[in-house]
Amino acid sequence: MVQNNTAPIGIIGAMKSEMDRIKATVEDQKITRIGGTDYVEGKVHGVPVVVATCGIGKVFAGICAQTMILKFHPAMIVNVGVAGSLSRDLNIGDIAVAASVVQHDMDTSGIGDPPGLISGINMIWIPSDPDMVAGMEKSAEAAGFHRVTGAIASGDLFVTDGEKKKSIARSFQAVACEMEGGAIGQTCHVNGVPFCVLRAISDNGDENATDDYGISLDMAADRASQVLDGWLKAIGDNLR
Repeated sequence: MVQNNTAPIGIIGAMKSEMDRIKATVEDQKITRIGGTDYVEGKVHGVPVVVATCGIGKVFAGICAQTMILKFHPAMIVNVGVAGSLSRDLNIGDIAVAASVVQHDMDTSGIGDPPGLISGINMIWIPSDPDMVAGMEKSAEAAGFHRVTGAIASGDLFVTDGEKKKSIARSFQAVACEMEGGAIGQTCHVNGVPFCVLRAISDNGDENATDDYGISLDMAADRASQVLDGWLKAIGDNLR
């Protein structure tokens, strides 16, 4: 991927635990506070970035992405963090890369629409930027992590029910679930900004999810940050 030398890469995560490792790598930091969110500008491996912790859920995620686009004009945006697995091929600690994002709780089927359809753009699955996806895949593999690429499903729900997990996976052919990527993807799509979602698996989205998440959150967040860092380093190396 060719990176504009001046436009930053936007990096958004929901929680402090997901973003502290990433923010710690940003050099020459400049912080701008907007709407209660700190936007941290600087460089990682020589690559201009702007990093923000948006808060949990689709509304916070959409607000943050739109603000970042309007204020900082990023060349692309990455949503990074942890997720629940919807696939037998993804276990705790593995990496999920979004080929597309979908909002599993978007449902106007009562008026004849298919579940997940986003009115106004008439899409269910919003595709990620293929070059960003390929870069994330290479970085995950270089780090030695098992990786699956597929649809990642977002909704304002922490999934802790095996039947709900199966329903989301079946309805949207999704491999992982979380609470922000679909909103960030929609915001980027309507603004013409390339995006990708990168997640490490913290739980299996079933009845044990709460306990697993409590044990595995830090490990999963660390792995996601490692993959992101490797991707940024590859971009930085290409700029030199």
